[in-house]
Amino acid sequence: MAATGDRRKGPGGYRWVVFSLLAAGYLLVYFHRLSPAVVALDLMRDLGAGAVLVGWLGAAYFWPYALMQLPAGLLSDSWGPRRTITVFFALAGVASILFGLAQGPYWAIAARVLVGVGVSMLFVPTMKVLTRWFRVGEYARMAGILMAVGGAGALSAAAPLAWLSSLLGWRGSFMAIGGATLVLAVAIWFLVRNRPEELGLPPAEPETPERAEAAPALGLWQGVRLVLGTGRFWPLGVWFFFSCGIFFSFGGLWGGPYLMQVYGLSRAQAGAVLSMLAWAMILGSPALSYLSDRVLRSRKKVLVGCAGLLLLLTLPLALAPGGFSLAMLYGWCFLLGLSASAVVVIAFTSAKELFPVQIAGTATGLVNLFPFLGGAVMQPLLGMLLASQGGGGGSYDAAAYGGAFWLYVFSAGAALLAALLCKETYPAGD
Repeated sequence: MAATGDRRKGPGGYRWVVFSLLAAGYLLVYFHRLSPAVVALDLMRDLGAGAVLVGWLGAAYFWPYALMQLPAGLLSDSWGPRRTITVFFALAGVASILFGLAQGPYWAIAARVLVGVGVSMLFVPTMKVLTRWFRVGEYARMAGILMAVGGAGALSAAAPLAWLSSLLGWRGSFMAIGGATLVLAVAIWFLVRNRPEELGLPPAEPETPERAEAAPALGLWQGVRLVLGTGRFWPLGVWFFFSCGIFFSFGGLWGGPYLMQVYGLSRAQAGAVLSMLAWAMILGSPALSYLSDRVLRSRKKVLVGCAGLLLLLTLPLALAPGGFSLAMLYGWCFLLGLSASAVVVIAFTSAKELFPVQIAGTATGLVNLFPFLGGAVMQPLLGMLLASQGGGGGSYDAAAYGGAFWLYVFSAGAALLAALLCKETYPAGD
């Protein structure tokens, strides 16, 4: 594989091998993230955990994931993306197996913490790899495809997990997924490289003064202080916290128990309804990108519109939690996925456009803290609110869920206010 060919052709077909392996990793990241929802009642029964403990079990993934976002960028720069992803993804695989073996809630929580640490090191390093294997003009398209693959991972955590757990049990399912995560970590180590030149391939683009400046002109903490000291950054962070907090809380944990306890759905039926969240990500991410880029030519209008829709969705959930038909539940979950998850493609684009290219990675890593902090806070908080509504043995009726779901109404209102305060970042000349 010599580098003497036409350099305009870049690294050729091998870049798709690299992308496919990293995208498969991102699929597993989303599976690990949302998988407790479908098996939450099984976890409560087998681990002897009530709503509060299960809430903390769900949050155990999100706290370390959020806190590791900034170190993810630092390790990508020092260790390199390939080594960073391999080491931490292997940790996630082992931790998933330990989760399947856990005999009590506290061991399960510890295992989920390690899963969160392990998978936290894939997204940021993958973004760095894509900058080297694909041209600048291809980057946004590849990021959109990656998000759609994440939607496929969310889909696998719904109906397919319900089916797998019916065959293997929830323990066997998580042990099998842990094994698959380990296998993928090994494949990434042997087949992925940080840049085409490491395989003797030509770079995606010839080196230019602009690309040479990609090495940060600012130190890490200088970049952090600049981002956090910029007032325009905070409305976007607040929007991420509340909007994604709702999505991760419902789609990643409490949606399954709500559908099974209030509507009497089976685990497979609840998984099928929750799979609409994933379909919204798969179909909605490119659709909203097109809407922002080609139709509205605006980032802010899309964020505000989706935040307004999210507020409208949460009101009936709190006011009439038992009043949906099955068809309405499918439609409601699709719209939730559209307004609180698919739209993050626009929000990340806006975060990137707020700052100079030299600190775009720092800005992305910092803003990526907020959605996972939202999930970390809202999952146990909703569990506490449910427990305060009564209900023994982890069983709650429609009134209890309705009372707890007012958390979503207030959070959606805060997300809408934050979206209204966001700065328009769509390039003026485009």
